[in-house]
Amino acid sequence: MSMLSRRSVLVHSTAALLGAIPAVSFAQTAAPIKLALIESMSGPFANTGEAVYRNIAWAAERINTRGGVPMPGGARQLMVERFDNKGQVEESLSVLRAAIDGGARVIMQGNSSAVAAALVDAVNKHNQRDAGRQVLFLNYSAGDPVLTNESCSYWHFRFDAHSDMRVAALMAAIKEDAALKSIYLIGQDYSFGHAVLREAKRQLGVQRPDVAVVGDELHPVGRVKDFLPYATKIKASGAQAVLTGNWGNDLTLLVKAARDVGFEGRFYTFYGNALGAPAAIGDAGIGKVVAVADWLPNVPTAESAAFYKSFRERFPKPQDDYVHMRMQLMVEALAQAFERARSADSRAVAAQLERADVSLGGQRGQMRPEDHQFQQPLVVGVMDRKGAPGVSFDVEGSGYGFRVVRQLNAGQAALPTTCKMVRPG
Repeated sequence: MSMLSRRSVLVHSTAALLGAIPAVSFAQTAAPIKLALIESMSGPFANTGEAVYRNIAWAAERINTRGGVPMPGGARQLMVERFDNKGQVEESLSVLRAAIDGGARVIMQGNSSAVAAALVDAVNKHNQRDAGRQVLFLNYSAGDPVLTNESCSYWHFRFDAHSDMRVAALMAAIKEDAALKSIYLIGQDYSFGHAVLREAKRQLGVQRPDVAVVGDELHPVGRVKDFLPYATKIKASGAQAVLTGNWGNDLTLLVKAARDVGFEGRFYTFYGNALGAPAAIGDAGIGKVVAVADWLPNVPTAESAAFYKSFRERFPKPQDDYVHMRMQLMVEALAQAFERARSADSRAVAAQLERADVSLGGQRGQMRPEDHQFQQPLVVGVMDRKGAPGVSFDVEGSGYGFRVVRQLNAGQAALPTTCKMVRPG
């Protein structure tokens, strides 16, 4: 791919795509800070990329509206530029080079641990050979535990709970499901999917040895159009529940197929609370679809409700209802690090980012410097009708939302790390 065609995947700044940012009363005397978002903006997971973009752009808008990032010589605004990686590792590496050449020193990505691992390696090599253009990699979703364990990097910061942490939170709900005696494990055939199923089997063996694993299956990522054969096997297995880390269309199509074959068991999911899954399963999911997240709209606090309402005011279309607190906290943490560093130099910003401590909407998160794994609360929710006790807000206008049934504080959600961090210099 030529440099020109690589650059053509760069779309627009936040202001251009989301509307003009409100005028602010400070003097803009310095160039904006470019944030490069590398995600699937086309192909089977385009909806996930667009949804992430709305989150990141909204977070940047909020910071710009309040005056930008204070810096010596003048405040600087954040400008989000997006690059389409088409869900592919090689394309991601290509657009990474384009982003760096275009002046971005902050890279953001999350929807694929395989892509994240490749980006971590590429960023490490780039920063070693080009000290004048070092970059940071902020990860908001790639959940393979190795990224903050044996493959940890000084330049990589993860703002989502990794898959082992999410499995542990789901296991807290599974432990209370006394009637559960059989479960089917299904996931996407790449590093993240393998990690989810591996840890699920391990934790089930420790915490629920009475539960039989009646299925253990991986499928191609983003290439299955018809999940009926998988759903048929799930039903035939006699499983009372399914545990999956699937996301995007791979989750939506799976739950649709399960509904179509009449599967009546529970779904223990990482992402069952968004992107069409609740509407796809409908009434059959009430009390049966369980999701773990860093935050859910029905977290029972006034601050949380106000935060969610502000997002819905900004994005009133039901199909745009995909907000993640961790992505907001990530951008807040970055702005905090820039301000504390009083510089856009990547090494100086990294030194401040690894001690980030930010709050928003009643949620607080802190970066753990040992491995650059963000420490934050986790919640487990179960699907119910909007208007039921604890369900003030539904998902994507579906009429279904998630009632919070368990909350884990940051200490309860934390897991130890095997990271041996190597710091530059």
